[in-house]
Amino acid sequence: MNRQWVLVERPAGPVDDSNFELRSSAVPTPGPDEALVKVVWLAFDPTQRGWLNDGPNYMDPVPLGTVMRAGGVGRVVASRSADYTVGEWVCGMVGWQDYAIASGPGLLGMNVVPPGVDPKATLSIFGATGLTAYFGMVDIGRPSAGETVLVSGAAGATGSVAGQIAKALGCKVIGIAGGTAKSAWVTEVARFDACIDYKADDVEARLRDLAPEGIHVFFDNVGGAVLDAGLANIAERARIVVCGGISSGYEAGEPPPGPRNYMQLGIKRARMEGFIFLDYLDRFPEAFGRLQEWMSQGQLVYAEDIQEGLELAPATLRGLFEGRNLGKQLLRIAPDPLP
Repeated sequence: MNRQWVLVERPAGPVDDSNFELRSSAVPTPGPDEALVKVVWLAFDPTQRGWLNDGPNYMDPVPLGTVMRAGGVGRVVASRSADYTVGEWVCGMVGWQDYAIASGPGLLGMNVVPPGVDPKATLSIFGATGLTAYFGMVDIGRPSAGETVLVSGAAGATGSVAGQIAKALGCKVIGIAGGTAKSAWVTEVARFDACIDYKADDVEARLRDLAPEGIHVFFDNVGGAVLDAGLANIAERARIVVCGGISSGYEAGEPPPGPRNYMQLGIKRARMEGFIFLDYLDRFPEAFGRLQEWMSQGQLVYAEDIQEGLELAPATLRGLFEGRNLGKQLLRIAPDPLP
């Protein structure tokens, strides 16, 4: 049987198991030019919460009565397509289910994982996470050697990579994370120059101490009070990268109040800009090449937070907004069918 988490109601607040229904159906049979994929790993990102709202987004809302949309990787176990060979690992939008149909490669299709690449790395460093960190930092932030860069959500999948990119480019990098364990990982493993624990520290005061000349680039994944603290400490001509707003919960309804310190953008002649990694499709090979280079030089590491079992999918998504994960949140839903 093919277990599937189906969206049955749109959450009004935090994601709840009751928003979904775990159903079972027959394993699909691939048609001409299709292949059957046994899903092994699912990826979780805050943006998935936004897909549950019935409102405008960079992707259409997940329709009610359909399998929850999610990226993942799995093995081809049957094929009627020249694009896929039985035994190959593929990555793409597989959804919260045990089996998926691959009907062709492409941006939203199923793509074969290159030889020598850890399949689950295509869900993090060599996937949307790495691309978002790269283009957000390099193209929107545009840090120069010697500048001071601030990254919120620094122990998260994207923030941790973005900060290390800035370090590789010769910047002083300050992170913001929640708790002593995450803060220690940010400085000791990801090798940021400093990390502020927003749960214990006065973020604005610590920023004044750590960056007395101001922040030149702020890569923000959080919004809310953390964004305000960063804006209060920007340097002239600073660049604020709007990557995420996890403090909002990405919930539907009335948005939270805007930043109190937004006038600092005018006073400091700063720029605040958002982006989506899909804007850079033609430059994906460039990004993956530089990420691989930094990894091979020991300048870039990434963390994975692994949970087990398809039944935990809704709780795993909810956990992103409760600060549970360190690094990329993954859920293994099955063993490798072809060890």
